[in-house]
Amino acid sequence: MAPFEELRSAIEHLACLDRSSCSPGEQEAAEWIAGALVERGAAASVELERVHGTYWWPLGITSAVGAVAGLAARRGHRLAGAAAAAAAVAVAVDELGAGRRPLRRVLPKKTTANVVAYAGDQAATRTLLVVSHHDAAHTGTFFDPRLTRFLSERFHSPGDEVPRQPPVMVPIVAAPALVAVAALLGLRRLMLAGAVACAGVIGSFADMALRSTVPGANDNLTGVATVLGVAGGLAEDPVENLRVVLVSTGAEEPLMEGMRAFAARHFADLPAGETSVLCVDTVGSPYLVLPEEEGMFRVRRYDGGFKELIAECAAREGVVLRRGLRMRLGTDGYLALRHGVPAAMLMSIDRHGTASNYHWPTDTADRVDYGSLADAVRLCLAVVRRLADEAAPEGVSAGEELAG
Repeated sequence: MAPFEELRSAIEHLACLDRSSCSPGEQEAAEWIAGALVERGAAASVELERVHGTYWWPLGITSAVGAVAGLAARRGHRLAGAAAAAAAVAVAVDELGAGRRPLRRVLPKKTTANVVAYAGDQAATRTLLVVSHHDAAHTGTFFDPRLTRFLSERFHSPGDEVPRQPPVMVPIVAAPALVAVAALLGLRRLMLAGAVACAGVIGSFADMALRSTVPGANDNLTGVATVLGVAGGLAEDPVENLRVVLVSTGAEEPLMEGMRAFAARHFADLPAGETSVLCVDTVGSPYLVLPEEEGMFRVRRYDGGFKELIAECAAREGVVLRRGLRMRLGTDGYLALRHGVPAAMLMSIDRHGTASNYHWPTDTADRVDYGSLADAVRLCLAVVRRLADEAAPEGVSAGEELAG
């Protein structure tokens, strides 16, 4: 079987598993991916981590506090209502920004499975992490493609190279914030409006929690396939002077919990100033994109120098790579930025500015744009070789060193 056909077969196989975060299917997928990486010459293992495993419980709780605070304020407990709503805002902002997350510490825990593999030159100091995730999301009315198109049309400007992404997570913070402000000012109608908005957020989360898990072929088995493709490429044509760490996280959908556990376990051991992270997420839509920044609430910019290096590799390889996207969702790349590690992200979008079939039951293997996936693999390998060349002794390319 040709390498590209192997990647398509991997997506088709894994998409048949129910890979809900922290589920037996997620762990089965992790074991399969680790085995596939070993077959491609990488030293791979599965790391089990204890995490909470949802986003609807912590963010649903903050919304519930906001709703109760609004009703309490209307009944005369204005200061208490304002204080409770303000606390809900702080916790929601912390959740969306992957902060300390104190609420998750008291919520029930489950087990997620991360896959960690090593390729390239293990004696090298210069290190590149290529990160994907293998868990799949629950669907929900909120992810209906018709709503996506409607929002995209409202935020798109004809002069944009890529469509703008609406700040879809802002209502989670805005609803309790409205309650807090209204309570302080004594605006009873706004207190009620804020409470109703909080209830709407709760309803949306409940809908997601009760729905089934999507196949997740694009999001993010295309990222997993890219990691497998990089491993296969390095097995066929090894590099020197660059250590490559291939990571597929579990529990990414509950706001990057798997990557958070990986960071806690490994980031302290990564060589400071010599490490970069390339996050590959949903690269099976028609247009490959190199986002400029990311954040569901607090926005962080991806490393400028690393982005330019990737763009140069794309131009050299003939890969069309769009720029200018400002991500308003969250991926594992955001965790690297929070830890101060230079990072960039590779993703893809459709003409509406979002990943094709995003969190929808139609996210199946037959709907993946395999041309984009092939370009993503080729680009990631080009980035690996460029970094290896840059890390080689002065005047010696990585290829020349291997030949010698």
